[in-house]
Amino acid sequence: MSSSINTQCSPGLKRVAIFGGTHGNEMSGITLVNMWMKNAAEIERNGLVTKPFITNPRAVEKCTRYIDTDLNRAFTLANISAPDVEGMPYEVQRAREINRMFGPKGTQDAYDVIFDLHNTTSNMGSTLILESSQDLFNLQMVHYIKKAMAPHTCSVLLNEHPQLKYSTTRSVAKHPIGVEVGPQPQGVLRSNVFESMRTILKHALDFIELFNSGVEFLPCTVEVFRAQERMDYPRDTNGNITAMVHPHLQDCDWEPLSRGDPMFLTFDGRTIPYEGASTVYPTFINEAAYYEKQQAFMTTCREKLTGNALRKA
Repeated sequence: MSSSINTQCSPGLKRVAIFGGTHGNEMSGITLVNMWMKNAAEIERNGLVTKPFITNPRAVEKCTRYIDTDLNRAFTLANISAPDVEGMPYEVQRAREINRMFGPKGTQDAYDVIFDLHNTTSNMGSTLILESSQDLFNLQMVHYIKKAMAPHTCSVLLNEHPQLKYSTTRSVAKHPIGVEVGPQPQGVLRSNVFESMRTILKHALDFIELFNSGVEFLPCTVEVFRAQERMDYPRDTNGNITAMVHPHLQDCDWEPLSRGDPMFLTFDGRTIPYEGASTVYPTFINEAAYYEKQQAFMTTCREKLTGNALRKA
């Protein structure tokens, strides 16, 4: 046990939610949540209420990403606080319901942790998504998960950027965590991806149980990939894509991309190189759902976050 004056004390956790189906065609989270709704024994921990929940049931029923608009971008203050009006998009209605059930967002009444389960068509492997570098509890939790997953890798994406703010489904919680596992096609279930996601949740819930039992976690350092910029495909004057992700970049999530490296390949065979000033680490490369968002991939930079020791108050 550490007696360092830098040990941070935080209240014990009481309520955790596991969201599946924020996007209705990402099958691992949907399948796991439906399984746990029928039998929650696997996710039960001492002193903890764990609620599995399907967030976008209409999209799940139709096996489509969303009905009217992306639920994972719908949790803006304007959406969740505006008065009810007729004809409101389904996902905005759903965001308001979820905020009432698991929030209100930004208050002490909100759920302690929400794990939001996602699949990607990109070759990202197992990825945890943080929304703040200042959340010591989440930093210690992802450190624990990464160690428990070894020798298998588990990358950490830090979505902390003033121009890349998302009003995510999980943002309702005090401690939001995204779980993104791929590659997996939309509407498809792959056993290895399913089991990776299941394992991440096991370790995460184990961490919370240990924290609640009084275990002190020593100071930690976590390597993260900080989101930087969304890169679009080359387009013509009509907005049509004129090039594809280059085969040397395809499936190379988290690998370095340096100035002069192949980035896109035009339909007539011309290579378009990366021209950035510094090396970046792309992710969400050629994600199917992001064509509509005009994003070919996201650039990130590598950095290390350090956290103080942590124990329950």
